[in-house]
Amino acid sequence: MNFKLILAIITITLALVFYTIGVFSERKAKRLKSAHVIFFLLGLVCDTTGTTIMSFIAKANSSSFGIHGITGLIAILLMLFHAVWAIIVLRKNNEEMQRNFHKFSIVVWLIWLIPYFIGMFMGMNI
Repeated sequence: MNFKLILAIITITLALVFYTIGVFSERKAKRLKSAHVIFFLLGLVCDTTGTTIMSFIAKANSSSFGIHGITGLIAILLMLFHAVWAIIVLRKNNEEMQRNFHKFSIVVWLIWLIPYFIGMFMGMNI
């Protein structure tokens, strides 16, 4: 395994860890807090970094964009929207928005898992 691939795997796995901590700690608290947003942003940064590294590897190997690339792009865009929406919810400080935000978080997290597992299964064939 080359260094770029190891780095990509580590950063994408860190994205899973950070995003999972953010989503489930926010769900447990039943109220969005600044710490949750920080975990969402850390997950987004790690996922974007890992995905960028993986795209360089794929281009070098002449891989096509495919379902993994499409679902990965959707997941990153959703994570970005989720983080921005979290910041808006925090700033508005609306009780109902605070209480219901975790429902959106879990949906984004579940969608994010799709490209994560697709990539993991694709990697098993390498």
